[in-house]
Amino acid sequence: MANTLWYIATGCAVFLILLILMHSPKGDGIGGIGGASHIFASQKSAEKGLNKITGIFCAVFIICSFLIGLGIVK
Repeated sequence: MANTLWYIATGCAVFLILLILMHSPKGDGIGGIGGASHIFASQKSAEKGLNKITGIFCAVFIICSFLIGLGIVK
């Protein structure tokens, strides 16, 4: 059972890295100087779905980490 949790936690960690890299940056950056940052601001529904999926993977990773760390599952 502990090996299964390790595999789940490792898989969640890899997917979390990929999901976080897919998020759009919240700041304007250099594009805010000329007002060009508002050109690509139309994908709000995709961002909401990405946030939900990231939250689910994060919760599963945290639960697996606690179970492994506390030694509840052997």
